[in-house]
Amino acid sequence: MDGPDLVIAGAGGGLAGALRAAELGLSVVVVESSEHFRRGNNTSMSTAMFPGAGSRWQASEGVDDSPDRFVADIMAKTRGRADARLARTLAEVSGPLVEWLADSAGLPLSLVTDFNYPGHSVPRCHSVPGRHGSGVIDHLARRVREHPDIDLLVPARLVDVTVGGEGAVRAAVVQYPDGRQEEIPTRAVLLATNGFGADRALVERHLPEIAGALYQGSDQSLGDALRIGGGLGASTGYLDAYQGHGAVAAGAGTLVGWATIIHGAIMVDLGGRRFGNETRGYSEYAAELAARPGGTGWIVLDETIFGQCERFKDFRDTVESGVLVWADDAEGLAKATGLPAGALADELAGSAAAARGERPDGHGRTNWERPLAAPYAAVRVVPALFHTQGGLIVNEDAAVVDPGDRPIPGLYAAGGAAAGISGHGADGYLPGNGLLPAFGLAYLAAGAVAGRTTTRDN
Repeated sequence: MDGPDLVIAGAGGGLAGALRAAELGLSVVVVESSEHFRRGNNTSMSTAMFPGAGSRWQASEGVDDSPDRFVADIMAKTRGRADARLARTLAEVSGPLVEWLADSAGLPLSLVTDFNYPGHSVPRCHSVPGRHGSGVIDHLARRVREHPDIDLLVPARLVDVTVGGEGAVRAAVVQYPDGRQEEIPTRAVLLATNGFGADRALVERHLPEIAGALYQGSDQSLGDALRIGGGLGASTGYLDAYQGHGAVAAGAGTLVGWATIIHGAIMVDLGGRRFGNETRGYSEYAAELAARPGGTGWIVLDETIFGQCERFKDFRDTVESGVLVWADDAEGLAKATGLPAGALADELAGSAAAARGERPDGHGRTNWERPLAAPYAAVRVVPALFHTQGGLIVNEDAAVVDPGDRPIPGLYAAGGAAAGISGHGADGYLPGNGLLPAFGLAYLAAGAVAGRTTTRDN
């Protein structure tokens, strides 16, 4: 069969899969539908947080972590509803993955130690300078374009996968912007096309609680993997799972970031009142914020938190947009935001007392770095859907399986194209649950295809 050993649809985590496959001696074609993928896909929009349990960076910082501990955190956050097989698979590959991304792919990763995201019992997220996915995509795209064994077709869309008489992949069908189609012979296809967040009908069907919120993801996340995989008899699951976010700046569309909350900020609704324990997680706060009057609220921070968050490019972009307001005291902040002065003053005083340990927080929040102190800053935020977390069911090799758990020969899925490890709904999402399946499953798929190719050649 003439043609590449592997066709990858999607240039997010798919770029890492391509580099891993080429490293293992495979010829690869990457098909990407958007010519603006370096700024328009979900990886490029992320905060570039890669969980890695047991990494060398953790060891150097004295962090005691392991895949077992990571699995326990996943199961605790999802209340035991995550796919246990996939949780174990991704926890075990997470450490080797981040080290490979640094050593082979050349990403300048380091362990994030200045704060810890909700649900991770120890610091295990690794990121790049600026903590923004655009740096990851730019780097990997450059590596892919330079590699002699990888071809990048942009813009082009994978529209179908054909199989032979025994149900094994035999070709990828690619469509170009002028409507012309090309059948590329191959024995393996990796679907890394993300989920279905940009398809309003699918979101309304599977995620009605967040369907009315802002969609802050790739416009190419149209459910291609569900359609192609479903046509080949693939099993699907967890279609009600998603990552939401409760901290997109109104009027700017930039991500304020939940690091503000972890460092001690609070969120109030239009009545000036807090409405929950903010540190439970940013994903579940999207639906909770959407349910408040007006579907919006305010994050209140101070100068110290402002300085702590400046290392995030997203936060700097928010600041540069001019949407933050400042005030010398609670009364001034109420005037600047239009919030009820009495309620806002009560919440600032009450949260400060809880942070000092003078009384329990009425919402059960126990994670306070320090009490907020004037002068205060505030930014109005709206809820958003970032990406879906359900999709095709895969096994330990990232191979897509049918309802009988039998692999479809030559078909693989990664990231939002595959069902993830967030359980159901939004509250099972752990930071990194988007990038780990995207990059980890692509990494595993490359190894599985290389193993099949070697066996066949021998």
